[in-house]
Order: sequence, then C-alpha cells, then structure tokens
Amino acid sequence: MKEKEGLLFDIQSYSVHDGPGCRTICFLSGCPLQCEWCANPEGWTYKEKLMFAQSKCKFTKGCNRCISACPYDAIHFNDENMSIDWNICNNCKTFDCTKVCYHEALKVCGKWYTPNDLMKVLSRDRQYWGEKGGVTFSGGEAFLQKEFLLEMLHLCKEKYIHTAIETTAYTNPDDFLQVMDLVDFAFIDVKHMNREKHKEKTGVYNDLILKNIENLTHSSWGGRLVLRMPVIRNFNDTDKNIHETLQFMKKLGLFEINILPFHRLGDSKWSQLGKVYPYRNEKPTSPDKLNAIQDIFLDNDIACYIGHDTGF
Repeated sequence: MKEKEGLLFDIQSYSVHDGPGCRTICFLSGCPLQCEWCANPEGWTYKEKLMFAQSKCKFTKGCNRCISACPYDAIHFNDENMSIDWNICNNCKTFDCTKVCYHEALKVCGKWYTPNDLMKVLSRDRQYWGEKGGVTFSGGEAFLQKEFLLEMLHLCKEKYIHTAIETTAYTNPDDFLQVMDLVDFAFIDVKHMNREKHKEKTGVYNDLILKNIENLTHSSWGGRLVLRMPVIRNFNDTDKNIHETLQFMKKLGLFEINILPFHRLGDSKWSQLGKVYPYRNEKPTSPDKLNAIQDIFLDNDIACYIGHDTGF
C-alpha cells in the first residue's frame, strides 16, 4: 500500500516561538480561513503554488529563459519587468518556468512528504531541541490533512517526541478531539468573538471554532492550551471584544492567552502570489495598545503574553 503523503509549504528548524523549548515547525498546506492580514497566504490552498519574487528577476540583464519554457504563454515582459497571467499559473501543474530560473525568482511553493520522509527531518533536528522541545504542526490549517497529521502524531508518540499544534480549530468536532488526544500543547486562535465580524475578515463564522474549544475543555484531554489572538486595529482590539474574549475564557476555566502584534511580514508573499495585501498600509500594533489589552486580562487573573515573550 502506498504511504500517505502530506503537502508542506515550509519547514522551520530551531524555532523558539511556537511552543515550549526549541522546536521544528511543519507548515501544512490548506486552510479553510482566508484572513485578510494573513502572513502565510501561500498556505491557503492544498496544492503546489507558483511564487514570483520580482526583486530576484534578471530580465533587465538579458535573462528570458522562462518565456520559452512556459508551454501556456503565461509569462510576458514589458520594458521594465516581467508580468504573469495568474489565471493560468494558479492552475499550472508542471511549473516548467521554475526549472530554468537559476536566480530563484520563480519557484514552486509546496513539497510532498511521506511520514517517513518527515520523520527523517525531525530525527535530524532532534539533537538541537533540548529536553522541552519537539515538533509543532502549523499551517495553513493542519486539520485539513487529518490523516497525514494523525499518522505523524502517532509516529511522534512512538519516538517520545513532544507534540504541539497551531490551529484555527475550524474542523469537524470528532476529528478535532481525535487529533488533540495525541497533542501535548496547543495554540488555538480566537480572532473575534462576534460571528459576523469573524466572517467579515476571515471568510468563516466562529461557531465551530468556539464549540471545539469548549468541547476540548470539557474532555479528558491533559495537554496545555494557550489561546492566541492577533491584534488587528479596528477589528478585534476593542474593549468590547477583549471583554467578551475574557468572559469566554472565564466560562471555560481557561487562563492563558497570547496576543500577537500585527506586522506586515506577509506583504511580500501576497505580491509573490499575484495578490494585493489588504493591510499593506497598516502600521504595526503599538506597544501601548498591547499593554492595555494585557492589563485587562491580567486584572482578571488571566495570564497574557505579548508576542514572543511567553516564558515557555
């Protein structure tokens, strides 16, 4: 029987910001949400994607190999730079242009791994983790590749590898608890407590997310749960939403949240995918706003960590 494969759009070794200790982060492709501020838009779809970094293109120095390599006539040049017909490229499966781009301006985002392939990566990194480290499955949304994720988690348990997950929790409730039973540590996003506001900026309602968090707290799961909230100006940074998040946590007996300052690090990735970043002119979250939100949680006996200052 052919071994199950998973599609990953990135693997980051030696991370100290995605769970306890030093970790290897596996970013699985595919996501049911499309957050307007997303820093990883290349992880939205469950397929390999073409990305184009204009700054690396050497067309102005005479390079044009990609034009003849593309069998779909999707690449064109004007006097200054290269342009791509993304309607064609988003459906491409051969990526011939990337094979002749020696400057890596054109590249394929996404690589297929068998569980054994990925375990070789984890085994390589394991010596650097330390006693608190391990692997974190992120995305995208790892639950969209549930079968591959389950197989990886079982292998990790067999090898005594600490497992963590960063998830939207937007998935079937039965699948959610089945996977979480094999997870030691979890970050779950709570982007907004109002279902209509949540859908406005992410594309989905939050009912399923909140229900899965509630089910997890009422289950026998013995892991550690930290909620996460990216702080987005004029969206979820209002006192009303912060207090509703606080009350939700109090109701379920949750006591840890990690608030993340907005940043524009995803802007270049949106451009490389032929997309316009809606938040390209937005400023980073001010320290005063983050501290004010933190104070609200701390005053109500909720541990609130800002950014990477988590103490994990």
